[in-house]
Amino acid sequence: MLRQRLRLSVLKQVKLSALTETSLKRISRKKMTSEMDGLIMNRALLLSIYFHDGRYYGVGDWPPAPARLFQALVAGAARGGKLTYDDKMALEWLETLKAPMIAAPAVRHGQTFRNYVPDNDLDAIGCDLKQIAGIRTGKSIQPHIFDLHIPLLFVWTFNGNKDSEGKARSVCKIVERLYQLGRGVDMAWAYAELLDIDDIENCLTRHRCVVYRPSENATGEGLLSPQKGSLASLERRFEANKSRFTLIRKGRRYQTHFSPPPKPLFTKVAYDAPPRRFLFEIRAATNEGSFVALPCTQAQTLVVALRNKAVVRLQEALADDAGKIDRVLIGRGAKEADKATRVQIIPLPSIGHSHADCAIRRILVEVPPNCPLRADDIEWAFSGLENIDPATGEIVWNLIHAREEGMLDHYGIGSSEQVSSRVWRTVTPVALPVVRIGCRTSGGKRLRGQAKTIRTVAQALRHAGIAMPVESVRVQREPFDSNGIRAEEFAMPERFVARGLYHVEAVFAKGLRGPLVIGNGRYLGLGLMAPRKSVSNDVLMYSIVSERSIDVADTKPLLQTVRRALMSLSRDNNGDVPKLFSGHERQGSPARSGGHEHIFLAADDTNEDGCIDRLIVAAPWACDHTTKGSREDRACFDRVATTLTNVRAGRLGVLALGPASALMSDDPLLGPAYMWKSRTSYRPTRHAGRGKDIDAAIVLDIVAECQRRGFPKPEVKLVELNVGPNGGVDARVHLRFALAVEGPIMLGRDSHRGGGLFATSITSH
Repeated sequence: MLRQRLRLSVLKQVKLSALTETSLKRISRKKMTSEMDGLIMNRALLLSIYFHDGRYYGVGDWPPAPARLFQALVAGAARGGKLTYDDKMALEWLETLKAPMIAAPAVRHGQTFRNYVPDNDLDAIGCDLKQIAGIRTGKSIQPHIFDLHIPLLFVWTFNGNKDSEGKARSVCKIVERLYQLGRGVDMAWAYAELLDIDDIENCLTRHRCVVYRPSENATGEGLLSPQKGSLASLERRFEANKSRFTLIRKGRRYQTHFSPPPKPLFTKVAYDAPPRRFLFEIRAATNEGSFVALPCTQAQTLVVALRNKAVVRLQEALADDAGKIDRVLIGRGAKEADKATRVQIIPLPSIGHSHADCAIRRILVEVPPNCPLRADDIEWAFSGLENIDPATGEIVWNLIHAREEGMLDHYGIGSSEQVSSRVWRTVTPVALPVVRIGCRTSGGKRLRGQAKTIRTVAQALRHAGIAMPVESVRVQREPFDSNGIRAEEFAMPERFVARGLYHVEAVFAKGLRGPLVIGNGRYLGLGLMAPRKSVSNDVLMYSIVSERSIDVADTKPLLQTVRRALMSLSRDNNGDVPKLFSGHERQGSPARSGGHEHIFLAADDTNEDGCIDRLIVAAPWACDHTTKGSREDRACFDRVATTLTNVRAGRLGVLALGPASALMSDDPLLGPAYMWKSRTSYRPTRHAGRGKDIDAAIVLDIVAECQRRGFPKPEVKLVELNVGPNGGVDARVHLRFALAVEGPIMLGRDSHRGGGLFATSITSH
């Protein structure tokens, strides 16, 4: 009996443990299911669109905008002008997602043609259909040509949960009903799939596509993308289209009234498709792989040698693409539409330091996004290229991947945070069409010839795809860098003659990022430009960080306070103040050396709202080009001016200043520029005298003042003239120089106290 009881108890425990284990499994399974329902994991909705023909006639730039695809999905999903509830919910969910990534096949522009369609104005020809040709309007159409076997991809990302997965599957069903994308002739079909976010990059890598990603730092006009409310706006537009024509009775006649339907609601998103760049170093095959420095004048020969070796490699590996390789790398058989797809091989001379020798140690290979060849294949073709000595057969140097990319910063190439620059100067000369001037010509003919050369620079910028307006252009044979090489040294008799080579400085209306390569030799290493860096600490700017606004009318007392603060900071142990900050000799008498030997101060209203935004402290040698500051004065200026942090301005209060910083090269107070306009009023250094023409006297005074400061003689245009009750005169003027000059420009009697300040004026040349 006892044994039976023990046996029953053991069986009960076994059954209980089994039941407990089963129940725990059920509970854990339910718990896991509930967690999966609310689980957040990154998912992607991938739409693959195939066109019936390898052409796209849609209006606008390539690729098609996400808004255009959204409208095509709505048109494909609608039945009889209505959307089902599930389709509507799915499309409303899709419009709430962030702008998609786009992967598009490489394209080239086809031949432009014109279609003529009649205007909606039959009344103009009395409703006579025989005369309809008289009201036709031509529309230019230029197709985009691409490989029809490569799909157009749109990738939306979303947080994966049960509700989102269901909406995404509904979108996948809608995608299968798409029948066109673009114009009516752009027939297309598509399918969609759901993937993990980690699989998307692999998918994009497999396709030979150009990837466009939404980016806040992208340049360009952007693409329209759906947003919340886009579907509702399309429905309103559809209903309004039904009644856009109405008959209105006026007396015995009826007139047709046209009401335009409301525009759909979309948002513009900037997309970025940067080129792929590969930086290589020229390293010796021996001597532990040290740099090999090649003369800058061999840039053309080096590019041709590397290009030909890369072409041989690619043609051996991709025999079927031999025509594309020649067109993309050599330019053989390339047309105007192929310029945007060509690979650029850019030798980079070493710059950025006073001792840099401008020798070539690095090669940059830039593959545009629309290149028909894979960027990875081009990288492979250049990687490891060798230069062999023909006499000995030994390997002299190899082309290897760069270990660091700091040199790119000196050419304005870097991340999206890279600071752009307005002023660019050539490192290797630009090859321009030859402008024949002649050896024995007058000065006027030479100036006209130089003007023609400047116009060819504008054409070279346009051909290089640089649409930014240019404020000024300067051409010369001499290099801008002290270690540079004259333009004539790069001449190749069989290709580029010396008369067509120039060093160029271009000042753009807005900042640009590199690389900038222009001219007829831009595919052979010529025409490489580098940004001019910010100026030295000879001109310092202080922002006013105090909450109180300082009116422009308080400029004089404010600058007096700033000068006293700088004098106090510069006082030595004996209590003496240097002439650089006081403007007086040690015994207290005013400095009357005939030159400008003490600092210039200015208060600048940058946004012209009537309040001072920043203070300018400039060394005398920065404003007066005839003054050469000594080493002691330069060290004193750097030491004292950079320590100014606040000023006690009497009734204006204590003003906190931002840290001293050098003005950037694109600042309007620095230039260089041809045209300058008054920022503050100019006061002449001398009175006009009784009975003399005040206007002419001021013009002569400004011209003389410019020449005393070391500036070229300007053309002066008087804009505004004010004469005080006691005969005091101040004016605002525009200055035009024959050559672009650098600022800052502070002229006149009170130029040390903020008067006579000039800023660049945008103009084209």
